[in-house]
Amino acid sequence: MATASVVTLLATAGFVGILGVLIKYAGMVQLIAGYDPDRVTDEEGLAAFVGTNVLYVAALLLLVAVVEATAPDRADPVWIAFVAGVGLLTIRMIRGARRYEKDE
Repeated sequence: MATASVVTLLATAGFVGILGVLIKYAGMVQLIAGYDPDRVTDEEGLAAFVGTNVLYVAALLLLVAVVEATAPDRADPVWIAFVAGVGLLTIRMIRGARRYEKDE
């Protein structure tokens, strides 16, 4: 059964997935918040790293959508795991992106 939340989650997963593909495969690093071309030493590496992590976030969104659609009574633990997962991926992206910047 497709509820409004499932449709919203699927649309969000699609949007985030498109962003991940654009960053990773099209090299659109300008989509990365805080991107400074003067400080980045390896644009391809940065695009691959951040794009992959954004695709992980899209996969987490898809997981939540599937659980919401198939077992809505069990969605609360999945939402908690989603928030924790996105938080950890965010920290990983912020810290990992520093590898691709010049030291000052």
